[in-house]
Amino acid sequence: MKRVICYDIIDDRRRNRIFKLLKDYGRHVQYSVFEVECDEKNWLQLQFRLESLLNEEDSLSVYTLCQSCTQRAFHKGSFSTRLAEDKNPIL
Repeated sequence: MKRVICYDIIDDRRRNRIFKLLKDYGRHVQYSVFEVECDEKNWLQLQFRLESLLNEEDSLSVYTLCQSCTQRAFHKGSFSTRLAEDKNPIL
């Protein structure tokens, strides 16, 4: 099952931990957005680990996509290119 995970973490240290954890499970598609495709057992493990890292001031949203929704998803552009441009003040 594919899931889209979005987060807003205030603390840099917790945000980095969340990022590293999600990077092991899925694809980084935006600054605070990941696509994760895993079975139910791996999802429960990931969910438990995510919840253990979160604080009351943090927010995390998970959207589960059915196979039909996944096939109708639309992607355009290269986010990694935009990331590189954002870091270069000349562009």
